Amino acid sequence: MITLGVVLLAGAGGGAWYMFNRNVAPATPQAALPAPAQYLPMSPAFVVNLDETPMGPRYLQVEVQLVTRDPLAGADLQKHEPALRARLLMLFAQQTYEGVSSRAGKEALQAQALKEVQALMTEETGKPAAEALLFTSFVTQ
Repeated sequence: MITLGVVLLAGAGGGAWYMFNRNVAPATPQAALPAPAQYLPMSPAFVVNLDETPMGPRYLQVEVQLVTRDPLAGADLQKHEPALRARLLMLFAQQTYEGVSSRAGKEALQAQALKEVQALMTEETGKPAAEALLFTSFVTQ
């Protein structure tokens, strides 16, 4: 009888432990995961004349998307898109065909463009807002 009582008591204790602990959160808290990325396309595509070369006029067409993980920054980026477009147009129009023909040149331009966006957004909102700038299309002619 005593053995049966001990077994029943141990089983009840194990069942109670399982019931109370089955809904415990995993060891890694959800707050540690980054927020999902938001991609904000800047439409229409940017089209600029490149500095002339001996081969005649050249053109650059670039499609840009801004990346943020801050849900509030998305609205700020859209609000200031006209000023952002103006800055990026000026930057793109300063480029040469030779300067953007290599991968290194494209990556340097991408980094400069992100700095322009972050500088303007910091001036306007106090925070950089965009964490990345992507070229989703890049055509020179």
